[in-house]
Amino acid sequence: MPIYTYKGTNSYGDKRKGEVETVDLKTAQAIVKRMRVTNAKVKEKPKDLLEGISLLKPKVKTKEIVIFVRQLSTMINAGLPLVQGLEILEKQQDNSTFKKELIEIRQDVEAGSTLADAMRKKKKTFDNLFTNMIEAGETGGILDTILSRLAGFMEKTMALKKKIKGALTYPTVCLIISMLILVVILVFVVPVFRQMFEGFGHALPVPTQIVVSLSDFFKKFWYWIFLAIALVLFLVKKYYATANGEKVLDRALLYMPVFGPLLRKVAVAKFTRTLSTMLAAGVPILDALQVVARTAGNKVIEQAVLRTADAISEGRPIAEPLEETGVFPKMVVQMINVGESVGALDDMLEKIADFYDEEVDQAVENLTSLIEPFMMVFLGGMIGGIVVAMYLPIFKLSSVMM
Repeated sequence: MPIYTYKGTNSYGDKRKGEVETVDLKTAQAIVKRMRVTNAKVKEKPKDLLEGISLLKPKVKTKEIVIFVRQLSTMINAGLPLVQGLEILEKQQDNSTFKKELIEIRQDVEAGSTLADAMRKKKKTFDNLFTNMIEAGETGGILDTILSRLAGFMEKTMALKKKIKGALTYPTVCLIISMLILVVILVFVVPVFRQMFEGFGHALPVPTQIVVSLSDFFKKFWYWIFLAIALVLFLVKKYYATANGEKVLDRALLYMPVFGPLLRKVAVAKFTRTLSTMLAAGVPILDALQVVARTAGNKVIEQAVLRTADAISEGRPIAEPLEETGVFPKMVVQMINVGESVGALDDMLEKIADFYDEEVDQAVENLTSLIEPFMMVFLGGMIGGIVVAMYLPIFKLSSVMM
């Protein structure tokens, strides 16, 4: 429905302005009149020129979804009707994309749709995990509790992502800086030394000749080098988009040195926390495993979880097929086995997730402490090697003159 803006004064003479969403201008004027706004100028709000360009629309951030979920949970818990709660939250939303989505969700709910079905239409904002839990909350009559659990789950997931970004940011920045320094030296510094060496009349030492040749090669073919790097990245991305490529590269990531153990711990933490949250919400374990598999973020983990779901559908307990996959640590499998035996699987999974969150914290600290000296040695060795190579002819000339 179109949105209309109005400006006018109330009965006390104070200026009033705002927006109303309705079917046409006449209805908008009637609504403003009922609000006792006099001398009102009502007109249709101009459409955003960028509205049709998806790339320029503001993205819905996880933090905005968490705030929305917490506020909606509080309103429902206080006895406020769902439609009214959605209407209040849509009006106070600053993100235009999210606001539009909430308006459409509220309209669907008013038309008789469930909240879960209305949210399923907004797949970019609300994933399968989110909508399945909302559906479980609506079915069980505990929507406020489920919303609160969802908010807590999303906050912990955000914290986990932040840790991973923190672990990867430092080495990435150091590597970029190292490459920039190398390029500057090869393009601007080495040619100055080369001009000086040309007047020596002697053959250059091998290390110096290698650096000079490398500088010449880079200056002559720099665009081909960058093109080759871009091509490699493009081909890797294309290969990863295939089913086999995704499986091969995801497996390689899990088993790579240094970063592999960290990614495995992150995967375990995400799997156990997601499954715990869904089971606690009352989602059947087979449905929960299907959703967890699709949100795993790693093809190897996804296939392991799907094989586990198939085994459970045949009547087997969850611990046995999990152990057979070889993906999950034995300690995790044993703790899941204990939790399943005593009928407290969701609580045990939550404890495993908390434990692995701490493990991720420790792994990130260890990784940072390991990378710092490595990057210093790499950067120092690279620059130091080039400097020594450039000064070797000078040292050689000095020894000859003596």
